[in-house]
Amino acid sequence: MELKRVVVTGLGAITPLGLNVEETWKGLVEGKSGCGPITLFDAAKFKTQFACEVKGFDPTLYFEKKEVRKVDRYCQLAFAAVAEAIKDCGIDLETEDKNRVGVIYSAGIGGIKTFQEEAGGYDPAIGPRYNPFFIPKMIADIAAGQISIHYGFHGPNYGTVSACASSTHGMIDAFNLLRLGKANIIVAGGAEAAICEAGIGGFNAMKALSTRNDDMEHASRPFSGSRDGFVMGEGSGCLILEELEHAKARGAKIYAEVVGGGMSADAYHLTATHPEGLGAKLVMNAALEDAGMKPEDIDYINVHGTSTPVGDLSEAKAIKEVFGDWAYKLNISSTKSMTGHLLGAAGAVEALICVKSVVEDIVPPTINHADDDKDEEIDYNLNFTFNKAQKRTVRAALSNTFGFGGHNGSIIVKKYTE
Repeated sequence: MELKRVVVTGLGAITPLGLNVEETWKGLVEGKSGCGPITLFDAAKFKTQFACEVKGFDPTLYFEKKEVRKVDRYCQLAFAAVAEAIKDCGIDLETEDKNRVGVIYSAGIGGIKTFQEEAGGYDPAIGPRYNPFFIPKMIADIAAGQISIHYGFHGPNYGTVSACASSTHGMIDAFNLLRLGKANIIVAGGAEAAICEAGIGGFNAMKALSTRNDDMEHASRPFSGSRDGFVMGEGSGCLILEELEHAKARGAKIYAEVVGGGMSADAYHLTATHPEGLGAKLVMNAALEDAGMKPEDIDYINVHGTSTPVGDLSEAKAIKEVFGDWAYKLNISSTKSMTGHLLGAAGAVEALICVKSVVEDIVPPTINHADDDKDEEIDYNLNFTFNKAQKRTVRAALSNTFGFGGHNGSIIVKKYTE
């Protein structure tokens, strides 16, 4: 059978840089940091006292006041991004065949704040006293379920869980279902809200987070010699993926085309990437093969680039091996230097950034790098787009996400042409 083409017709985002796509993109192009002191809880006794929080978010814009406490923050953030994307894509909810509209909305953890609050609901002396919303607030699929219920979408509906690769894997699933003709439209994306005692404390215990409390705004410094761990972020990204002929028939605006997705496993370590970038090489090659593209067809790579000592180095090695001489002619950037690491939402937000880059012909920077802060094992002849956005024609962009457990995902978007 001939596979159908898949395009992006709507975008939505809520991130540490802004409450919508426009604010987020403006912050990215300007090289702004979304990092600051933690305000969502008292972090005074924690090794890391900063994060990239979403600022000024009002969940009552999306839920009735009495319903807000029944929904975890990660799900609230998902609703904000989806509402923007649904409006942006312009589908008529009255006439659209909702049996052919799916929702694949992912999270790496889900309702960790809810779990933290509710898990203490057992006292051996008096027995269990749990909130009936404990489980349906916490589970990592519930954003997808809540979205489909709210809009009445009856198509494929689930979330994928693969740590930081979750929403990339979810978008690849959506892409595959659409090109196989299993749906007309899929609301794809991811959300995460893990800035709480359990989230920060748990990642601190693993020594995964930066502890640069004296210079928090510059703590996320991917590919710099003094990088010391990632900065936690939160938020949600949503892409409306649509079968091309369906989009054309309703006169939809088309941002870009999704052309390939790749998945692989490091099969190496619970939390560390393979030191030689084995899984990263496999996944980028798989995405290129799926897209029928050559390395020189890619102009921008939005890297996983979390600002960890091992991860950044292995990804840079993998890019050189996969792209060869072309690695020195494309742009590379880690937008996590600005947004922080959104865990399960990272793939969706960064795929959205790739779409905007393809549309606007601008590559957002990797901020917080100093010229004298180099890692002798990293090749700085690569263009990491340090500190300032660069204008260039972006024919196609590739987004990498790698998750704890060795899960890797890459997705490619390109300029749409008839």
